[in-house]
Amino acid sequence: MRTALLTKTTLAVLGIELAGCATTRTTTTGTASATRPELSYAIGADVSFLRQAEARGVRFKDDGVAKPGLQIFRDHGYNWIRLRLFHTPSTQPRPLPNDLAYTISLAQDAKALGYKFLLDYHYSDTWADPQKQFPPKAWENLSTAELIQAVHDYTRDTIAALRDAGVMPDMVQIGNEITPGMLWPHGKLPENWDTFAALVKAGIRGVDSGRGDAPRPLIMIHIDQGGNRARTQAFFDPLLQRGVEFDVIGQSYYPWWHGSLLELRDCLAFTAERYRKDIILVEVAYNWRPAEYRDRPAPFPETPEGQREFLEEVQRAVLATPHGLGKGVFWWEPAVAGFLSRRGMFDDDGNALPVIRVFDKYTRGKVPQRQQP
Repeated sequence: MRTALLTKTTLAVLGIELAGCATTRTTTTGTASATRPELSYAIGADVSFLRQAEARGVRFKDDGVAKPGLQIFRDHGYNWIRLRLFHTPSTQPRPLPNDLAYTISLAQDAKALGYKFLLDYHYSDTWADPQKQFPPKAWENLSTAELIQAVHDYTRDTIAALRDAGVMPDMVQIGNEITPGMLWPHGKLPENWDTFAALVKAGIRGVDSGRGDAPRPLIMIHIDQGGNRARTQAFFDPLLQRGVEFDVIGQSYYPWWHGSLLELRDCLAFTAERYRKDIILVEVAYNWRPAEYRDRPAPFPETPEGQREFLEEVQRAVLATPHGLGKGVFWWEPAVAGFLSRRGMFDDDGNALPVIRVFDKYTRGKVPQRQQP
């Protein structure tokens, strides 16, 4: 496998220049003068397994009434979905459904209900996360320069396919939880910062190349340090120093991995002050039955009511982010069956749990006036 380091000369040949620290309100587009779209508050859910669960016969119910899962979330104020995309989904240890056709179909159903759509590129055949950022099998033997081109072309082609299917994403993640880099070993951090930045830029350029004349999606960079300001800074400072332009900072926050609510608030405040970018907690979850805190004190009971209370407090933390830069919360996989259901929003019989109603009070307001007879 060829993993030569990129020099400034190589980067220039690929159309990528290193720059000083970018201003934090710039917009990633092919046109320097484009204006940054306004981001309204996102009440979101990563429902990447929803279609698979329903196809296997899972029936989700709200107040005892069976409904399509997407409709249940819409009824409770949810306005965004997040869908992950694998290059060629792995079948080991169990089949992953998240190829392009599956993603388009689920996005079409969501768009029909009025959802906005966040696309999550894993740039892998399987889960990309802090423990593993493996390239797709099809890219394993590429040189660094070839890999950068492959990221651009794949992103361009999949965005074009989504556009043509009528489900152009409203926001796009370039990679998933990329604190340790992406597409190892080429883009592994901290040793390959220049190559990593080149890969991210290639993905961003691919979005612009594929969107045609469609509105430009917001670009999100997603890491997994929701309660750690030092590691958040250690990632975003060098990223910006290399001229990577993007719109939204995405964070994961699972308290058993990422710290207390006080640490979350501190990190949100620090991030808002330092970078002045919109921030979304794009992965959040808590268990409704004992799992992570069997042998240690829990911040909330691992019960249905404790799960609801957790999301209430996370929502308050995001709303308190300085400068109004806390822009939303996405629950990770609320509509699932089997092992992951302990973090979902439905019990073993498919009944909605109390947590699903957290956003009702934020989204229900004015009642339409009755028509006079």
